[in-house]
Amino acid sequence: MQSLFPQLSEREVNQLNMLALAHVGDAVYELLVRSMLCREKNAAVVKLHRLTVEKVRAEAQAEAVKKILPLLSEDELAVYKRGRNTKVNSAPHHAEIAQYHAATGLEALFGWLYLQGRTERVEALFNAIMEE
Repeated sequence: MQSLFPQLSEREVNQLNMLALAHVGDAVYELLVRSMLCREKNAAVVKLHRLTVEKVRAEAQAEAVKKILPLLSEDELAVYKRGRNTKVNSAPHHAEIAQYHAATGLEALFGWLYLQGRTERVEALFNAIMEE
């Protein structure tokens, strides 16, 4: 049986569309936020959902990027920039376009790392983002 968790080569992942990487990275990032909140908060689902939305919306992700930019390797920074500079068809009404682009870059980076099976790096970057 094939593993449910991907382990693509860097070459294979680099051939994927940036928005496809962001699609995966969005899910990875949100799952990490939801898991963290469930560990830290004993709250009603409605409250957990509200807290999750606060942390995964474009504005919050744009701020998160600022925390990890100095930590990124050359390759990671290149992926972030490619994701950030990708043409998107729409943006949420509540976010500035620059915030949305930064969030897309973050999501692309998380998708790029995750699809290569580099979960330790995903975890390290996520922990850096969540530090107070």
